[in-house]
Amino acid sequence: MVKKVSHIAVAVQNVDEAARFYEEKLGLKLVGREDVAGSRVTVGFIPVGETRIELVQPAAPDSPITRFLETRGPGLQHICFEVDDVAAELKRLDSEGVRLIDKVPHPGAHGTMVGFIHPAATGGVLVELSQQIEQPGAE
Repeated sequence: MVKKVSHIAVAVQNVDEAARFYEEKLGLKLVGREDVAGSRVTVGFIPVGETRIELVQPAAPDSPITRFLETRGPGLQHICFEVDDVAAELKRLDSEGVRLIDKVPHPGAHGTMVGFIHPAATGGVLVELSQQIEQPGAE
């Protein structure tokens, strides 16, 4: 079951440049960044209440965000919902015939396991499901 909106991801060419608008014009603060090797991205985190804006920058030429930026340009890339058990949710959705990008969760940013639902199943929105595995910043 969905617990809350975890984050809203925005594809950007450069996290620092994109963060300037949020900091200078909206008074929000970039509080950290993380390289997610498996997804070939660098993510910058901007908290807004219990939700985050995640600025997602490609970290390699073959990153999915590189392709996104080439075809669509910068902007809203996906919305993420936090769930209690991402593996169980993906299995349930798959059994109901929902088109998935990931049938098995994989590591995401901020100490999470994640899986994506294909936009064809959601009316055109890429949806990520996320389960918090460890506390952010915990080593």
